[in-house]
Amino acid sequence: MKKTKINSDEFAERIGSYSHGYKIEIGDAQIIFTTGQIAMDKDGNVLYPDDPAKQAEFVFESLQKILKQAGSSLDDVIKVTIFVIDMNDFSKISKIRDQYLKNSEPASTLVEVKKLVKDGCRIEVEVIAIKNK
Repeated sequence: MKKTKINSDEFAERIGSYSHGYKIEIGDAQIIFTTGQIAMDKDGNVLYPDDPAKQAEFVFESLQKILKQAGSSLDDVIKVTIFVIDMNDFSKISKIRDQYLKNSEPASTLVEVKKLVKDGCRIEVEVIAIKNK
């Protein structure tokens, strides 16, 4: 088994001990785990605080970048976990999720939480992907 950290300077500087993702190579497969992504620019500013759909687009684009760095894509996602601060945003976020994950149709969990790591963030998403070598 080989594990590789995935970190990119395209994102805000990491605060604390975590990585943007990990690629684990086991046999003929690669499993990619991502850290939850929020709508935050490289300078640490929250983007689109009043627009959950735009935040979702930004988040899925960020996930795509992490997966690409690992040699994968959203088409390889088998599990997605979405955290929202307001379940009423579900219909807006669901449309975006469906656009980005239409080819993979992963197992999916959506959870309403009281708060996310940065004020103004309405959504956080993490994924697991599997790709054959």
